[in-house]
Amino acid sequence: MTTTKTARERAEFLTDGCDHVETLAELTERIATGAPLRVYLGLDPTSADLHIGHAVVLRLLQRFVDDGHDVILLIGDFTARIGDPSGRNALRPPLSTEQIEANMQTYAAQAGKVLDMSRVTLKYNSEWLSKLTFADLYKLLSQTTVAQMLERNDFAQRYAQGTPIALHEFVYPVAVAYDSVAMHVDVELGGSDQLFNLLISRPYQVHAGQRPEICITVPLLEGIDGEKKMSKSLGNHIGLTDAPNDMFGKTMRIPDALIARYARLAAWRSAAEVAALERGLAAGERSPMDEKKRIAEEIVALYHGSDAAQAARAWFERTIQRGEIPAEMPELPLDGRTKLVDLIVAAGFADSKRAATRLVAEGGVRIDGTPVTDPAARWTAPRPAVLQVGSRKFVRVIP
Repeated sequence: MTTTKTARERAEFLTDGCDHVETLAELTERIATGAPLRVYLGLDPTSADLHIGHAVVLRLLQRFVDDGHDVILLIGDFTARIGDPSGRNALRPPLSTEQIEANMQTYAAQAGKVLDMSRVTLKYNSEWLSKLTFADLYKLLSQTTVAQMLERNDFAQRYAQGTPIALHEFVYPVAVAYDSVAMHVDVELGGSDQLFNLLISRPYQVHAGQRPEICITVPLLEGIDGEKKMSKSLGNHIGLTDAPNDMFGKTMRIPDALIARYARLAAWRSAAEVAALERGLAAGERSPMDEKKRIAEEIVALYHGSDAAQAARAWFERTIQRGEIPAEMPELPLDGRTKLVDLIVAAGFADSKRAATRLVAEGGVRIDGTPVTDPAARWTAPRPAVLQVGSRKFVRVIP
C-alpha cells in the first residue's frame, strides 16, 4: 500500500475510537515492517440478523481492509455450539446445528453492507475445531488455570453469587484462543465485552511459537432502550436489513442521553463533530429532536442510500409527527378472512391471534384512523380500508 503516513500515524488511525489496544506499540512495530498484517474478527451466528451494533466493529475491520491488510471474517459455527458466556449472568443454552446453519445463511451478505467482501476472506472455525481430539483439547485446557478464568467479571460475579458455571463455558475462550493459533493472526478485533477472550489468545500463540496477537476492542452500542447493549433477543436492536422506515423510526426512539453515542458509533461521525454536537446540546443551541432526525437519516443513508433516507425522514414526519396516514403502503387481500385478529396476523403485525387480541384490547389498532377496541371485531368495510397497528404499521386491506 502506498501511503505518506508513518507507521505510528497508521496505527493511531486504525485504532481511533477504540477503547482498548494491546498494544499500540506492537501494532506500530508490525506496520513498520511493511508486510500486510493478518487481521480477523469472529462472529458467532447466535441469531439470524446482524445489527448496527455489529457494524461498529465491522467498520473497524474495513479500516484494515482499506489500509492494505489481509482480513478474515470468521463465522464461529463451531463456537456457537458451545455458547459465548461473555456478559452473561446465567448459563447460555447452546444452539443446535440446525439453528446455527439457519442463522449463518445470510451473515456474509449482511456484513457486506459494511465490508467490501471481495477483499475479505470468509472462514468457519469448524474447519479446525471439529478436528481436535480429546488429547488436543486436554493440552489446550492445561495452558489456563481456573483462577485465570475466574478473573473474568461475569464468571467472578456468578461464582460469588453461587450461580452455576458449567465446565463447557470455560472451553469457549480456549476455543477462541485456538482460532488465533490456527489462523496465525497478527490482530484480533472485538467488542469490549470480548476483551478477556481476545487477551487469552496471546499466551496460547506464544506457547505455539507465534508472536502474540494485537487485541483491539470497540465500545458496545447500547440498544434503543438506552439501557442494555444492542441485541435482537432483547428487542432493542436496529437491524442492518431493516427497511428504511423501520430503521429511521427505531433510531428516533433512542433517549436523548444517547444522541452523541449514536452519532459517533452508529452514524460514524468524527470525534470532532460529536464534540461539537455535545457542546451544542448542552448549551441548548441544538434541538434533540432535530439531531435525532439527522442521525436517523445518516444511519439509513449508510445502508439504503440518501434517497431512501430522505424518504424515510419525510415518512416519519408525515405519519408519526403529524399523524397522517401514508399515501403508499402494502396491500392485503381479504381472501375470505372476516375476523380482525386474523387480518392482523396475516399482515405480519402480530405473531399469533393471542398477540393480535392483546393489541386490539390495548387500543393499538385503527381502521381508517378510527380506534377498534373489541378483540372479537369483524372486518365489515365494503371498500379498501387502512388497517393500522401502532404508529408505524399500515396495510390497505382489499375486499
